[in-house]
Amino acid sequence: MSQPFSFALHKTDGMARRGTVTTPHGQVQTPAFMPVGTQATVKGLYPEAVAGTGAEILLGNTYHLMLRPGAERVAALGGLHKFMNWDRPILTDSGGFQVMSLATLRKLTEQGVTFRSHIDGTKYELTPERSIEIQALLGTDITMQLDECLKLPASREEIERAMQLSVRWAERSKRAFEGHARDGYGLFGIVQGGDDILLRQQSARALTGIGFHGYAIGGLAVGEPQEVMLKVVEETTPVLPAEAPRYLMGVGTPHDILEAVARGVDMFDCVMPTRNGRHGMAFTRFGQINLSNARHADDPRPLDEESPHPLARTYSRAYLHHLTKANEMLGQVTLSTINIAYYQALTAGMRAAIEDGRFAEYRAAVLEGWQKGDLPARQVE
Repeated sequence: MSQPFSFALHKTDGMARRGTVTTPHGQVQTPAFMPVGTQATVKGLYPEAVAGTGAEILLGNTYHLMLRPGAERVAALGGLHKFMNWDRPILTDSGGFQVMSLATLRKLTEQGVTFRSHIDGTKYELTPERSIEIQALLGTDITMQLDECLKLPASREEIERAMQLSVRWAERSKRAFEGHARDGYGLFGIVQGGDDILLRQQSARALTGIGFHGYAIGGLAVGEPQEVMLKVVEETTPVLPAEAPRYLMGVGTPHDILEAVARGVDMFDCVMPTRNGRHGMAFTRFGQINLSNARHADDPRPLDEESPHPLARTYSRAYLHHLTKANEMLGQVTLSTINIAYYQALTAGMRAAIEDGRFAEYRAAVLEGWQKGDLPARQVE
């Protein structure tokens, strides 16, 4: 272990925060976006390429890795960092969301959840203790408690039941985490409560009473309108400890991230940069560009000649359009890389703006760039 887990809050600008998360595998500057490496890979990208975008931390997933190749196997091979050749920090989701959304024939009890694999139907049991054990075997820097994530809309009674169960699982997760000899690693609790502000605040206070290294806001970006998500975030972050990092799980679009940082969130993850990249969509300071549109076929311009990443400055829109229409793997890889790089540039810009006390101006400039959109290519004589 090189460094223990810690969080330093350097500067605030309104509710926006600038900090540093320190882990055994290095530091993460916040606000931070974590590319999703669900199955020990960010789809289609070498770890070196992901690092080249500026990413300092990746997300892996307990559910998928427990099914294949298995946590014990990864541990025997030296842990997840060595297994996937990523020497920077890794956070693992507990698997609760995937159990609820992917698994079949699942049964939820106070003890945990039993389910059949979506791959081959094998029966598994995932408890708070087993989730923590799997994440310890993987050797990840930040461990997440097991929680129950409901799909919205749901009744207040059902939301409260799931929230209370998640709090009880949080207590068990912390005891299990303390039972594993991994001093210096971090454990995050997960705030639940659906779209009910009072239940969210009750959950946040309960988790703060238990005590975690960081706090996540889960159960959002599951179909509710953006304004509902942002309202929940805005009313929840003030209840969380200022001295701990705050993580909004599974979010989201660049606009979601910009607005959530304005409401006090530090960390994010989402599959959108790579998923959209595989379908010909590019994220840029001009907004989202659909490279499958015919108007790009004769456009010699790069996606963004001022991008800090060379791929966005190098390849023409015409070429990226061709790769997209031809369904060439290179197009999917290139756009996935460009998209992750844009997310990293966006959060880097936020960090600099917060440090300088000009986050409101940065936010307004970014929104203006998206609203103006991309200008059509000039006529080629």
